[in-house]
Amino acid sequence: MSKIWVVAPTRLPLVLRRCHACASERFRSSGKFRVNANHKLIDAWLLALCTVCGETTKLTVLERLHVRSVRPDLLDLLHRNDLGLAAELLQDPVVRRRNRIALDWDNAWRLDTGGSDQLEGEAIEVLVRFAARIPVRPVRLIAEGFGLSRAEVERLITEGSLVSAVCLSGRLSGDFTFTLKR
Repeated sequence: MSKIWVVAPTRLPLVLRRCHACASERFRSSGKFRVNANHKLIDAWLLALCTVCGETTKLTVLERLHVRSVRPDLLDLLHRNDLGLAAELLQDPVVRRRNRIALDWDNAWRLDTGGSDQLEGEAIEVLVRFAARIPVRPVRLIAEGFGLSRAEVERLITEGSLVSAVCLSGRLSGDFTFTLKR
C-alpha cells in the first residue's frame, strides 16, 4: 500500500531575532513590504513586528540596487505586499544570512495524511512531500501521521520495521519516503 503525506505551512514562521526595544527574540512577519527609491537606486524591506512589544524591524530584501535591474514583476509583488513573496523570501537562505535571522516553525505547519491513518496491511510505503522548506523531525511526522508515540516510532526504527533511505533521527525539509513493515 502506498500513501502520500504533505507537510504544508499554516502561517508564516516566526522570525528569530533580538528586539532592541524589549529583548524579546521573536518577530511575526506582517507580510508587508516597505519600498524606498532614491533617484535611480531602490531598497526594499520585509516588515516584522515584535511579538511582545510590537516594535517593527526591517528585513533587507533589496539594498541599493539600480531600479532597472529589478524585475518589474518583483517590484509589482513588493508594492502589492504579496504574502507568497513574503513566505518565499523568509525561506531564502541568502535573505536569512544577510539579516542574521532564523525561523521558528513551531505550530506553523500541518500534516495532511490524505484521510485514513490506520495501520493496514503488511507494509505501507509513504512519500512525504514538503510544500515549503519546513525543518521537521521525521520521527515526529511519522508519530503524528499514524497516531503513535515518538518512543514507539523509535522502537520501530530500532527493530527494523520502519526503514528509509534517509536518516530519520535528524531534521529534514525535503521530500523523503519510508516503509513501515507490520
